[in-house]
Amino acid sequence: MTSPDTDERPDRTPPEKIVAVPVRHPGRWVAAAVLLVFVAMLVNSLVTNPAWRWDVVWQFLFSERVLQGLWLTIELTLLAMVIGVVLGVVVAVMRLSRNPIVSTVAWLYAWFFRGTPVLVQVIFWSFIAILYPTLSLGIPFGPEFVYFDSNVLIPIFAGAVLGFGLNEAAYMSEIVRAGILSVDQGQTEAAEALGMTRIKILRRIVLPQAMRVIIPPTGNETISMLKTTSLASVIAVGDLFTQVQLIYGGNLQQVPLLVVASIWYLVLTSLLSIAQYFIERRYSRGTIPARQGGFLGLGRPKTGLA
Repeated sequence: MTSPDTDERPDRTPPEKIVAVPVRHPGRWVAAAVLLVFVAMLVNSLVTNPAWRWDVVWQFLFSERVLQGLWLTIELTLLAMVIGVVLGVVVAVMRLSRNPIVSTVAWLYAWFFRGTPVLVQVIFWSFIAILYPTLSLGIPFGPEFVYFDSNVLIPIFAGAVLGFGLNEAAYMSEIVRAGILSVDQGQTEAAEALGMTRIKILRRIVLPQAMRVIIPPTGNETISMLKTTSLASVIAVGDLFTQVQLIYGGNLQQVPLLVVASIWYLVLTSLLSIAQYFIERRYSRGTIPARQGGFLGLGRPKTGLA
């Protein structure tokens, strides 16, 4: 005989269908509407306000003087960043040295150049001949063999490059040092066990991996340097901002000429941003998903945040 319990059948009633209701975000739509209103107001002001003098903007946007200043700005930026990056790597390695004298000198360099305004440094190097009319090569505290006129050796343009470059090296040294410290110490120890020298370890093992950390802030520093070169106008180097000042000093069209300078700065910073994005993607292969952090903020994975 079978128990009555064996005749019972399990309940096969299908479960109720779950209806997924999407989460509504009214705050997003309100914020978007407010932003669109502000954008519309801005565009309307740019189009309808005659004080912008767009005819003057187009007249001088591609003028020879403005393009000459633009090229000089590019030169200043490139030369200053080359000095900053190369010297920054050297100072960073010195900071990490086991020799207390070397590491202290590197710390003092970063402390001094980060602690004084870059404008003061640019003016100082431009007028270095006041302190040292002549520069010489020879034996320290001994006879001197070769003499140079400081005004000839360090003209105004070179003084601006030195001021920007030496200041940038102090900041780059901290960026490079952070990148080097981000590499696992075990890799350095393994390379030392294989008999590699410290210079070879730095060049072959550490720096290639540290570039993933170094590149993003270096790109930001380059963009910042491009705009910082406008400070060279105080010594009349002839950069973009200097040329714009000279032009509106003659025709009294300050606002349109400042718009001309702003347009060119925006163009250059946009190009640098694009280059930075592709360089970052090149050195971040294998560490960041392909769709994360796309250019102009596109392609980022969706999250629960706004």
